[in-house]
Amino acid sequence: MAQITATKGNLLACKKSLSLATMGYDLLDRKRNVLIREMMNLVGEVKQLRDTITQAYETAYYLLQQANVSLGVISELTRQVKVDDGIEITYRSVMGVEIPKVIYHEQPVTMQYDIEISNSRVDEAYIQFNKVKSMTMKLAEIDSSAYRLANAIRKTQKRANALKNIVIPNTTAQIKFISDALDEKEREEFSRLKVIKAQKNAKASKSA
Repeated sequence: MAQITATKGNLLACKKSLSLATMGYDLLDRKRNVLIREMMNLVGEVKQLRDTITQAYETAYYLLQQANVSLGVISELTRQVKVDDGIEITYRSVMGVEIPKVIYHEQPVTMQYDIEISNSRVDEAYIQFNKVKSMTMKLAEIDSSAYRLANAIRKTQKRANALKNIVIPNTTAQIKFISDALDEKEREEFSRLKVIKAQKNAKASKSA
């Protein structure tokens, strides 16, 4: 800790800095708690969704395999399916952290390929992969949100620790140092004034 000159001005400045640091720590602590609560909500949701989506993918690939077995490789049919552009991403702010929100304008499922050269196996796989698509977008939204929250929590924790463990203790020590030094100066000045007064009284007594 750098030495600081013991003046009343510096004492006031240090007390102001301590007040701001304490306020800053309280705000960061509240922010961290809000972000942690938000993240914990997502953690529970993502665990449930991962279990569901794993099963959904297994079913989808099984149905795709059955479609390939029944018709041969169906890559030609898949090229007839249009790219889905009904996806929009917006953001909401949680304590200054931008959290993504995936908005999917879902349309009724229609077979976009030539049904004359397909069969029910292809239809089943197509419908299942549409379900998986919606789940995947939701999982991507949650994963991205959790990552952003975790990163913000880490940064907030780091700043809070710096204030709690470094800035606040150092500033408190500076205030104590300045206060002690000023008290010592006041005692010395009081003692000096007493000596001067005693000397004046002594001279006054001799003159009388």
